[in-house]
Amino acid sequence: MEFKAVTLYATVLMIMAVSLTYETGSALPWNKKALRIAGEINKEGPRIGLVTVYPPEEAAFMSTKILKPHPKYPLLDFSGRRFRIGTIYGKKVIYVRCGVGMWNAGVTTQMMSDLFNIVGVVHFGIAGNANNSLSIGDVTVPKYVAHTGIWEWLKLQDPEEAVSVGRLVIGDYNVPQGKKSNRLGKISYQPEEFYSESGKPNVPENILWAKTSSQWFELARKFEGINLSSCLNSTACLPRPAKMVVGLRASTANIFIDNGPYKEFLFKHFQVASVDEESAAVVLTCLSNKLNVIVFRGMSDLAGSQQGENPIAIFGPLAARNVVKATLEFIKRLPKSAFAT
Repeated sequence: MEFKAVTLYATVLMIMAVSLTYETGSALPWNKKALRIAGEINKEGPRIGLVTVYPPEEAAFMSTKILKPHPKYPLLDFSGRRFRIGTIYGKKVIYVRCGVGMWNAGVTTQMMSDLFNIVGVVHFGIAGNANNSLSIGDVTVPKYVAHTGIWEWLKLQDPEEAVSVGRLVIGDYNVPQGKKSNRLGKISYQPEEFYSESGKPNVPENILWAKTSSQWFELARKFEGINLSSCLNSTACLPRPAKMVVGLRASTANIFIDNGPYKEFLFKHFQVASVDEESAAVVLTCLSNKLNVIVFRGMSDLAGSQQGENPIAIFGPLAARNVVKATLEFIKRLPKSAFAT
């Protein structure tokens, strides 16, 4: 089912608008305590939101023990999500693990935006490597992210809409090659319908590339040479040192990509360096709410171009450690002015 920003945002905003009326006493009974605590936390001033995706990433983050829990409200559970409140390097943060997929990522980011006083979101996790100039263990900080999972699946002879941003002809991948016709036809890639505070109500903007926040992006560029881990253990190391690369592009869809030809198609047509299932949802949600946002992704696998099984189970922990290290360096360097509202 297509992920449409209007459906996601409208639904979540409607739910949160009902819930956040706690001051008038009309909130749902099981939410009142959480909403009261959120109100108390918000009185302490703005925070930075941290959003990661699934347990191995969270394990890498929590193992650093760098998040100092709030003395009174270290945790807040709301609608199935656990928000962790505290400080990192003396800076107020709120951390949450959203779960896999665009729906989870978008809903959780919107929930964080509505519940808490945040000035922006740092999104981090692992990803598949779509650019052969990168290697497993590297960390990317994309300047642009795209949702490449909005498709019109057409017959080969069907016309495409004027807003189409890409085309995948299934017959181009027939084996043996030569006969181009294929009953699966073709896929026409569509732009996101983007709604935001800065736009007109109920009037979407068609966009493909969502741009991360320029000031935060430039801050990340200042430590592009950060020293990252290149070894799984004392005996197993990568063939070359891991590095952080700033300024590439990322692709997001509700698809785990472990297919070399499709990875190559995405790189050739969209020039993306990484593939994941959440980043675009987080970025679009933040931009819709006029929040700062930046993305850090650690390369855990080759998105299907490897021989044999996907190596994510082996190299995922290394990628997670490296992306956590880069994320924490970013938070460490954030100036106090970043918390101004």
